[in-house]
Amino acid sequence: MAFALPPLRPLSSSASASASAAPSSSSTSFNYRPAVILPGLGNNSSDYKKLEVTLKEHYGVPTVVAKVSRLDWLRNAAGLADPNYWSGTLRPRPVLDWYLKRVDEAVQEAKELAQGGTLSLIGHSAGGWLARVYMEEFGLSHISLLLTLGTPHLPPPKGVSGVIDQTRGLLDYVDKYCSKAVYTPHLKYVCIAGRYIQGARFFRNSSADVVSAAPNNNAHSISEVATVNDVSTLTSNATTFRVRFVGQGYKQVCGQADVWGDGVVPEVSAHLEGAFNISLDGVYHSPVGSDDALRPWYGSPAVVDKWIHHLLN
Repeated sequence: MAFALPPLRPLSSSASASASAAPSSSSTSFNYRPAVILPGLGNNSSDYKKLEVTLKEHYGVPTVVAKVSRLDWLRNAAGLADPNYWSGTLRPRPVLDWYLKRVDEAVQEAKELAQGGTLSLIGHSAGGWLARVYMEEFGLSHISLLLTLGTPHLPPPKGVSGVIDQTRGLLDYVDKYCSKAVYTPHLKYVCIAGRYIQGARFFRNSSADVVSAAPNNNAHSISEVATVNDVSTLTSNATTFRVRFVGQGYKQVCGQADVWGDGVVPEVSAHLEGAFNISLDGVYHSPVGSDDALRPWYGSPAVVDKWIHHLLN
């Protein structure tokens, strides 16, 4: 972000899945799978160095970061030559083959560390849905966990005024053609959303109740996030250009501005039906511009401590 966003909620967590479904971090015998970190859009590998060190040195998790530079993302401009870009029906391949290749190289390195065991994929932001594409295209027999951090999993709603699909159809493709989320003994999807700042509609007279919820009408969904109705708690001072600007960003992702999110991705978009869905209060979207004390992101040590147990075998 171009400006500082004050943390509006203290760091805490809420997971609405059954407590018995979540692994316990109090186990006396820790056995961690190697992990592969998939960078988000616009990020490079070095942005995740501190997270890599935290996982390795504090928890003993062998970790490989897919090698991506900021300049690499310019390769996506190749999609402009694809007619599907302009019609909003763009597919991940071949435009994102370069990224999938980097992920596969990191996975092959991690497989050597696993010595025949399985891996965890940790996808930050767009890296989370790109992990789903990778698993679909390259196979998932060696993967037992997909953990996503602030990933916009769901395509933006159609027909909402002022909303443009910034992925040009990529998330529609993922939603339609990639395997659905599951939480089983053999393969677990864990989707983590941040509740750092609540957006606001651009015009005050269009205020409405906040509805920030994961899909909750399917019996196969493991988690349900409670509806929050607290637009009224925003004071006149808080409803500034800052929160309206954030809200417009949220609207492009989920079709609604006055929802909670991590400053970039709204909470509702970062959860998947069928996954173990978690919301963490006070957590910012990106390692760029984050502050472990005042503006922690998903990879800050205090936040990692809240999800590290999911990497346990």
